[in-house]
Amino acid sequence: MKSLKQYSVPHTGLKLGKHHFSFDVNREFFNEFEYSIVKDGTVKVALVLDKQETMMVLDFEIEGKVILTCDRCLSEYPQHIASKDRLIAKFSEDKDLEDDTEEVVVLSKNDTEIDVSEFIYEMITLALPYINLCDAPGNTSVCDEEMIARLKELSVDESEEEKIDPRWDALKNIKNN
Repeated sequence: MKSLKQYSVPHTGLKLGKHHFSFDVNREFFNEFEYSIVKDGTVKVALVLDKQETMMVLDFEIEGKVILTCDRCLSEYPQHIASKDRLIAKFSEDKDLEDDTEEVVVLSKNDTEIDVSEFIYEMITLALPYINLCDAPGNTSVCDEEMIARLKELSVDESEEEKIDPRWDALKNIKNN
C-alpha cells in the first residue's frame, strides 16, 4: 500500500477552482490489488479537481495499454483502454450520517487528502472488454496457433454427442402412448 500513497491528492491548501494532476499507472500499481485481472500496463491518468465550497468534483480521463490474458489461447496481449469518469467528494461535519456511494464520497472536515487509487483501479477495470481475445477487432495480436490446435485435439467430437443411447428409445414410446 506504500506505493499507492502517490495517488492521494492533498486538497487542504488548494484554493477554490480547478487544479490539474496527472498519474502514471504501471505494474507496481496493479500488484497492490490482490485479485487484479490486469498484471501489467502503462496508463496515463489526467485528473481535474474542481474545488468548491462544500464539495470537490474530480474528473478523470485515462488512456493507455494494459496487458491482458486471452480467454481463448491464454497468451498475453496488449489492450488499448480509454475512459472518462467523474467522482464527487463532498464535505460533511458528521461522516457517519451519510454513506459513500459509487459516485459520491463523503469527506470529513478533518480530512486533508483524498485517495483516488481505488477509483482509478475501478475505472481501468471497467474499461476492459468483457471477453478478452487476442484477435478481437482493433488488436494486432493473433491467437497462439499451437494452443488452438491443442484445444481442437482435446475437444469433444460433435458427431459422437449426437448419438442417442438406445436405452432412451423405450422412454420415447411411453410418451407416444
